Parts: sequence; structure tokens; C-alpha cells
Amino acid sequence: MADRRLAQLETGDRLRLLINAITDHAIYMLDPDGFVVSWNPGAERLKGYAADEIIGHHFSQFYALEDREAGDPGRGLENAAREGRFEKEGWRVRKDGSRFWASVVIDAIVDDDGSLLGFAKITRDISEKRNAQIELAQAREELFQAQKMEAIGQLTGGIAHDFNNLLMAVLGSLEMLQKRMPPDPQFTPLLTNAIRGAERGAALTQRLLAFSRRQELEVQSIDIRLLVDDMLELVRRSLTANTTVEVDCDTDLPHVMGDANQLDTALLNLVVNARDAMPKGGTIRIGARMCEIATQNGTLKPGRYVKLSVADDGEGMDEETLIRATTPFFTTKGIGKGTGLGLSMVQGFMEQSGGALRLSSVPGAGTTVTLILPAASETNLPQPEETVTMTPQQPDADRPLTVLAVDDDALVLMNTTLMLEDLGHTVIEAYNGEEALAVIESGRAIDLIITDHSMPRMTGAELASRVRDSYPQTPVVLATGYAELPSGDGSQLPRLPKPFSQNQLRDIIRTVLVQP
Repeated sequence: MADRRLAQLETGDRLRLLINAITDHAIYMLDPDGFVVSWNPGAERLKGYAADEIIGHHFSQFYALEDREAGDPGRGLENAAREGRFEKEGWRVRKDGSRFWASVVIDAIVDDDGSLLGFAKITRDISEKRNAQIELAQAREELFQAQKMEAIGQLTGGIAHDFNNLLMAVLGSLEMLQKRMPPDPQFTPLLTNAIRGAERGAALTQRLLAFSRRQELEVQSIDIRLLVDDMLELVRRSLTANTTVEVDCDTDLPHVMGDANQLDTALLNLVVNARDAMPKGGTIRIGARMCEIATQNGTLKPGRYVKLSVADDGEGMDEETLIRATTPFFTTKGIGKGTGLGLSMVQGFMEQSGGALRLSSVPGAGTTVTLILPAASETNLPQPEETVTMTPQQPDADRPLTVLAVDDDALVLMNTTLMLEDLGHTVIEAYNGEEALAVIESGRAIDLIITDHSMPRMTGAELASRVRDSYPQTPVVLATGYAELPSGDGSQLPRLPKPFSQNQLRDIIRTVLVQP
């Protein structure tokens, strides 16, 4: 009997030594009512209390206030007493008031007859593990969103490209009809309306391509103050009588780099959103400030930027709505009042321009949308216009040419041919790159090639490369609405944006022919 008791004492001493040697786990005992009766060094390190500070106190003081009010400490002991074991993760509080994310195990201790003697409690700090799991989940969500946006972008870009071709046929035919039809007060307004409608469709495709980051941007140096001033009259006409606009732009702002038309559209879009967020009226504040970014900030590279902001004092957005605000097709407007593509398109335009869109909002206190635009360098600023000396080539810019027109869409090719013939040129048609090469290699004298870019088997850029290798003196114009072209020579070709008018066609021909 004495030997057994001695063995039990030795076992107890070894167990105590083992528990005291563990410093990365808080291991302590509770009585049946939850008061601390033992305390190991790991508990002191993790929770900050020395043994004489905590023994005799209730373990609930380790819980966050909201968990204590919810009854979590007592519920944990009840479950452990009933089931024999209780496990959970949650916030715990140290002596200094700081919190950590803990893994908690409570084991019930009973004697031989099943009476509850107390509880053994083990607590581990798993904050790093939890943070890693959260970061992994966020990375997965960001990857999923990126893949979803890429898929939607590809779909939208493809639809916009096909729609561009349809509009090319519509606008080209209407333009030729308008030129050839005598003035008629009954039919001319109808024709004009049809052209305007088609042009609005073309503007929509540009917004869709902006959303998918595939539209062709005409990047230039822009004076923000001048752009805002020019828009004010249009902005005020779009507002209700009880809504006012205030403008506060710094006087010494640098120019920014971007597409002026796209920026106009983006700014008007933001103003209309601000108006709709204030159904009872209010004040829309447009401001512009310069800022310096010293280190990489998301997609923004270090450098000088201009922040163009539109703020309202309307309904504002909660955190969930704010997160989803730039998601394609998400809108808080009523049925028929919004497409859900406005902010998505603006965001796409900003990212393609090397800038960024930032949103801040408080429910009931309004929303601020900020466009961060890269500042223009001195070399990008507008230069004084130089007097252009006429060269011997320029008088021949409008001479009759033999033009090879290449497009896989028969409707587009027909309209391109009609426009060129109406300008006095002879046109040879080809429906793909192989046909175009066959025409060139047949020995026909070709003055100019105008080719679509997005064609099967051989793109327009690839055709231009083949032509340059064998016939370097033959100029090639690329007709496309896409911005994403292969790097190298393909991106340096003269571009004709789709859908194009006859005037744009004439201008690009003149530009190409007078180039040295």
C-alpha cells in the first residue's frame, strides 16, 4: 500500500514537472464552479497573470466582454461536464487587455464514482494560424474574383467586338445613304436619328471595352481644371433643381495622362451616381488635388498623381455594398435605372490608364469616389504648334489609290469598300490574310492595305508583318477597336478605330501617305 502511494506521488511530481515545462500552452485546473486552482508557467506567459494574481479568480475573466455577456464561459463548463470534453476557438483577453485567437479544450475531471471534481483547461494561442487561414481565404477569393472578372471581360470584349462590326455596317450604310439621298424634310430627320442611335451604340461598345480593359485609348495630356470647367454646363443640366455643384481644384495642378473622352464619360457617370444618391437634393463636390506616391501602392507605381474626386452627402453605402460597388452588374438603383456597369467601366478605364479608383462611404453621410490619374511628365505636355511645311507628297494625298481591303466580316468589308470607292479609290477585297497575300503576290500594284485585326488563322498584325518582310514600301493600316495588340511592330501600326466614319478613313489615308 505504501509502495503504491509512493508511486502515485512520484507520478504526480513527474506530471507537475511536465506541465510546468510546457510554456507554449496555458494548462490549469478549475474547480467545479470555474475558479482557477492551479496555474502553469505557460499560462503566465500566454495570459500575463502570475499564479498569485489569478488563483482563486473565475476563469470567465479571460473571455471577451461580449462572450461573457452571451454566457459562453458557463456554457463551456456545462458542455464539458455533460459530454466529458468541450473544444472551441474564440477571442481571449490577456491581463493587459489585448486579445488573441485561442484554441480551448476543457476536460471534465471525475472521481471513481463519477462525481465532478473540476476541470482541466488547455489554451493555445493560434492567432498566427488563424491569420494565415484568413489570408489564404482572401487570396482564394481574390483569385476567384480575378478569374471571374477575366471571364466576364473576355465575354464582354468579344460581344463588343462583334457589336462593333454590326455598327460598322449600320453606320457605313447610313452615312453613304445620307450622302446620296437628296434632302427631304420627311425622311432626313429619320436618317439623322438612325445615325445618332448607331453612334450611341458605338459609344456603348467603347464603355463595354473599357470595362473589359480592351478599348483603344487615345492617351494624351489633359488639363483637369479645363476638363472640369468644360463639363460644368453639361453637368448642371443633368441635375435636379434642388441639387448644386461645387468645384474646388488646385490652381497649380499638373496635367494628367489619359483619354479625354473616356475621362469625360467617367466624370459624368460619377456625377449622375451622386445625383441619384441624393433623391431629395444636396451638394455634389468636385475636387482635384496633386499627390505623391513614394512606394508601390497596389497597382499604382511610385510617382506624381492627381486625385479627381466626386463627393455627395447622400445615402451612402454600408460595408457590404461598398465592397460590391464595382462588381459588374451590381446596382442599388431600381429596375430599369442602372446597368451595374458604370463603376466597373470607370475602374477598367482607370486601371488601363495606369491609375486607380478608390471608394469611401458612410451610411447616411455620403460617398466619395476618387480617380487617381498619373501626372504627365514635362515631355508629355502639349507643345506649341509648329508651322507645317507642305511637302511634295501632300498634294497627292487624295489621289486615286488601289487599296486592298481585308476583313472576314462581309458586311464590314462591303461598307469599307463603298466608302473607299466613294472617295475615288479602286478597291480589291480579301476575306482573310491568305487571300490578301495571294493578291499581293500576284503582282497587282497595291498602294495601301487596310486590314481588320481580329481574323481567324492570321491576324491583321501578322499579315502586316508578312507584308513588311516582302513589300516594305506598302503601308498597312490596322482597323480595330481592341487595345490589346501584340508587342513590337504590331503595336506601332497606324490604327483606324472601329466603327469608323468616312472622314476618319480619309484622314488615316492622308496621314499614312504623307508620312516620311
